[in-house]
Amino acid sequence: MAAKKAKTAAKPARVKPAGNLSATKAELLKYYKDMLLIRRFEERAGQLYGMGHIGGFCHLYIGQEAVVVGVEAVKKEGDQTITGYRDHGHMLACGMDPKGVMAELTGRSGGYSKGKGGSMHMFSNEAKFYGGHGIVGAQIPLGAGLGFANKYRKNGQVSLTYFGDGASNQGQVFEAMNMAQLWKLPVVFIIENNQYAMGTSVTRAHSETHLYRRGAAFGIPGMEVDGMDVVEVREAARTAIDHARDGDGPYILEMKTYRYRGHSMSDPAKYRTREEVDKVREHNDPIKRCEQRIFDGEFATEADLKEIDRQIKAVVKDAADFSLESPEPAVEELYTDVLA
Repeated sequence: MAAKKAKTAAKPARVKPAGNLSATKAELLKYYKDMLLIRRFEERAGQLYGMGHIGGFCHLYIGQEAVVVGVEAVKKEGDQTITGYRDHGHMLACGMDPKGVMAELTGRSGGYSKGKGGSMHMFSNEAKFYGGHGIVGAQIPLGAGLGFANKYRKNGQVSLTYFGDGASNQGQVFEAMNMAQLWKLPVVFIIENNQYAMGTSVTRAHSETHLYRRGAAFGIPGMEVDGMDVVEVREAARTAIDHARDGDGPYILEMKTYRYRGHSMSDPAKYRTREEVDKVREHNDPIKRCEQRIFDGEFATEADLKEIDRQIKAVVKDAADFSLESPEPAVEELYTDVLA
């Protein structure tokens, strides 16, 4: 008797945001500026790292800018952001001062954590930014905890909890998702799927590669999003945030994105080809795609965008200069902010 042919699981249809995938001139120019600030800041951070001014770990956000900028476009005042170690872009998108972020990277007293946290551990109560966490997946139950506090206080705020495709395999993710759905917590779980967890591709590490379905066992709805299109990200985020804010519980957004650099500054990224990276840069870069929308709408000329780039480079230069001129923390700071 011939063996039965094994059935392959049907590929789920990609869910498209139901909102308006258009944008005004003011919106597109703001998205462009915000993404370009992150790009230029990260490029400068990479240079400072190479020059020895930044120590420890440093994970750059280059290529993923549309994710956090698109989400921030629909976030309301009071909503919280928490993320992992690839966090500089989230800080800038939240409105944190580039000078304070860069000074923290260089370990100076002018940094957001007084030079004691470095790249992975910065916080800002004013910006409702709660890290920057170096332990893979550690921020996810904390993000659920922020959602619990919001529900307890009945403040109408939403916790935006970011993590990567690699972190989505951590056990605490499923525990946090179960609790979030059980108690209908206002949390949006945002998976930044940049295709590689350190050096391991999604297809080698996940039996289910459609990560937005990770909450299916708990009844959490999800959506796969083109994370290289800032407008699509915005509309998907609007759907998810409204769902959470309306009291319907958590929502999962899987942002299909891509990082151009290695996992960290010490990663040569030999697990993928140069051709693969160049193809994304050429045909799917989030800033270029936003730029094309601007040109298509005749909202700005090439000269206008070059002037924006010049202004942003000046802001980043000021941040870098400030970070190197700011003094190192005093010895006495070793004993502050320590809880026993």
